Amino acid sequence: MSKAKIAGTAPIAADVEAGKDYWWCVCGKSNNQPFCDGAHSGTDITPLQYTATESKTVYFCTCKQTTKQPLCDGSHKKLS
Repeated sequence: MSKAKIAGTAPIAADVEAGKDYWWCVCGKSNNQPFCDGAHSGTDITPLQYTATESKTVYFCTCKQTTKQPLCDGSHKKLS
């Protein structure tokens, strides 16, 4: 399996709308972080669907190391 590229070292806040789908970039190559723009084409990595359960601000991971995909769990603080 291809390895994800670290796209950033801090989460990106996004206002999400209840019931709406968002496609989180898993590969780290998207120029539209934290969302997919198709840059994963040619790899075995595919975006992750996130469906908002309520309208609120969430923090999407950009380091791609989170254990709570697609949301930040603080893993970026452990990057060297």
